[in-house]
Amino acid sequence: MKEILREIGMIARALDSISNVEFKEIELTKGQYLYLVRIGENPGIIQEKLAEMIKVDRTTAARAIKQLEMKGFIERKDDDRNKKIKKLYLTEKGEELFPIIKRENEHSNQVALAGLSEHDAEALFDLLQKVRKNVEVDWEFVKKGNKRTY
Repeated sequence: MKEILREIGMIARALDSISNVEFKEIELTKGQYLYLVRIGENPGIIQEKLAEMIKVDRTTAARAIKQLEMKGFIERKDDDRNKKIKKLYLTEKGEELFPIIKRENEHSNQVALAGLSEHDAEALFDLLQKVRKNVEVDWEFVKKGNKRTY
């Protein structure tokens, strides 16, 4: 069988490395741009949902969110109904970076999909979504402290 996951991993690591280098000058490091863009796309998201969306554990998400908050890119606001719930929003400083990150994402998509027809790109997207959904089942299972059998 082809090493599909190895290829996906190499693509992800290469794009992550590029972003980390390019975003260093705007004080974003080690994938923090992922958090910033997801908060920008989902204003008022809670930390747990954000961690789930990015597929990281709560501790990793908490650390990244704290750093972004300390740098002034995001802020936490109390929920109107439940003061224990803290919603995440971009600050003015974060809002300024949001379009830059979005442009980088669009550029990376164009580069990655160069030479593919629109039909091929759609097919690839659909297939990758299926793969992600398959992996999410194990991710949820392991996240709850279980061990996979292989």
